[in-house]
Amino acid sequence: MIYGLHAWSVFAGILTPALVVTMFLLGWPSLIAVILNYVKRAEAAGTMLESHFRWQIRTFWFALPWALAGVVLWVTLILIPLAILLWAITGLWVAYRVARGWLALVRGKPMPAP
Repeated sequence: MIYGLHAWSVFAGILTPALVVTMFLLGWPSLIAVILNYVKRAEAAGTMLESHFRWQIRTFWFALPWALAGVVLWVTLILIPLAILLWAITGLWVAYRVARGWLALVRGKPMPAP
């Protein structure tokens, strides 16, 4: 269910004027997913699912500074194209992480340790 919420945000970012990274960090499906990650993480301790919770949480928190860096670049006005590029690359990275994690879950495999 949590990968589904993250995927919903990714697709909303692709299908609407919003960027993938924006929908992933600020869209309600992903925010609910991250909250569920933290609430349910203890229940998954010691299981294969623990790696998936860690994967999803790290994806969210690693995307945040890159999105904020894009905001800083945007504010400079001159570096707006670089900000858009950074947001696009971060969005692709988020989409990759959601897809890779979901496919591993379907196959019953844990995610690699950081």
